[in-house]
Amino acid sequence: MTRSFAAGPDESADLSAWITRPGGPETLAARMGIELIEASPERLVATMPVNGNKQLYGMLHGGASVVLAETLGSIGAAMHAGGGHIALGGDVNATHHRPVRSGVVTAVATALALAPTLASYDLVITDEAGRRTCTARITVAPNTAQRRQRGKR
Repeated sequence: MTRSFAAGPDESADLSAWITRPGGPETLAARMGIELIEASPERLVATMPVNGNKQLYGMLHGGASVVLAETLGSIGAAMHAGGGHIALGGDVNATHHRPVRSGVVTAVATALALAPTLASYDLVITDEAGRRTCTARITVAPNTAQRRQRGKR
């Protein structure tokens, strides 16, 4: 599903392939058609189709935009943490600016802060005409797996 992928650490490519590979784990990102275009801890870009992700009134579901934001923030934080670590979202918020009825939306996530135990991202989601449809922010804990292995909470 991944159309192209920015050059980066092998781990980045592996993460993208794991999320989107056919027959891979059932992820919400794969089910929603999210395609990772570029990924680094500092900047991520992904697309998502509107069709299949609409609410009852025929517009992109606001929750779908939040899933897109959560997906990119979690991927970025996991990449920031390094191999063997996972990332779990702690806070996500979104403001929806305009409806989208068809086509594809594109999300660009830009790191606001990358610390050892915290990563925050600003996300801008736009429609095919480049109009902002949603602004989101996510804060993620990137080293949760390592802390749990040591018995800390």
